[in-house]
Amino acid sequence: MIVDVHAHFVPWPFLERIKRERFPSVERLEHEKQIRLAFAGQPPTRPIAPRLGDAQHRAEWMKAQGIDTQVIGGWLDMFAYEIPAQEGAAWSRLLNEFLLNTATKDSPFRPLATVPLQDGVLAAAVLTEALDAGFAGTMIGTQPKGMGGTLDDPSLDPFWSVASDRGAVVYIHPMYVCGDDRLGDYDLINAVGRLTDTTIAVTRLLYSGHAKKYPGAKIVLSHAGGCLPYVLGRLKRNFAMAPDKLADPEDGFGRMYYDTVMFDPDGLEFLVKKTGAGRVMLGSDQPFPIGDPQPLAVVQNATLSDADKRAILGDTAAGVFKI
Repeated sequence: MIVDVHAHFVPWPFLERIKRERFPSVERLEHEKQIRLAFAGQPPTRPIAPRLGDAQHRAEWMKAQGIDTQVIGGWLDMFAYEIPAQEGAAWSRLLNEFLLNTATKDSPFRPLATVPLQDGVLAAAVLTEALDAGFAGTMIGTQPKGMGGTLDDPSLDPFWSVASDRGAVVYIHPMYVCGDDRLGDYDLINAVGRLTDTTIAVTRLLYSGHAKKYPGAKIVLSHAGGCLPYVLGRLKRNFAMAPDKLADPEDGFGRMYYDTVMFDPDGLEFLVKKTGAGRVMLGSDQPFPIGDPQPLAVVQNATLSDADKRAILGDTAAGVFKI
């Protein structure tokens, strides 16, 4: 079984439903058949790409690529971390209802829930409900305040506790706005901004010891872990200078999982050398242009054993996501 663990989906019926639901801090904007959302008076999101909700096209693409199952999270732009917490919980619950509806008996999709990460207690409650409903876990953004905030914030401990106690997947994905004005040109947000955003957010989790403190949580990093595999030596050196203040980053790094969205067989070989093939899983980042249109190729073209390739292409994911 070939499993793609990194993709995004927006249920179009959800976008119709929110025309009727009252979310005081959410604006639905539609112009010339393009839909945007605006949260808490902030500028509107990017237009919601039609392919984000086109299940038929996605299934056809999967068949052409030889992918049997695809794990789908929502779209980070619409996770609504900016809105008041109670409203955010209602938003997450409604979105989860529609995401779960994609996982019909004949569907190739396995959805990840969203949670109101702006409030750790509510995030824990919504995650518990989602796990009880059949989700394997949640996809979360790197900045729990929408713009800003950290995943190691003590207020999020209830969320991490539930994830650990229930053995849930926590798929960490960078936000679109990465907080650096230098990224405004050359499409640098996609080229490097998302990688630095992940690197900063997860390095905080490494030094805080979250992976060891919450060992049951299956933490998965998008985009092959950003820059982390390649700066681990520097993180270890930093730890060696202050071992009484920092957790061992190598320990946390070895407890996490990584997708293959890097487009480079040489890079994949290096990642496997650092983590072991049992910590790496196939990803595509569909349906975005920066995603991998032929995700199996990076695995097939890497110099890895057949057993390692089988682990990456689906064996590990089947266990992690309970497929």
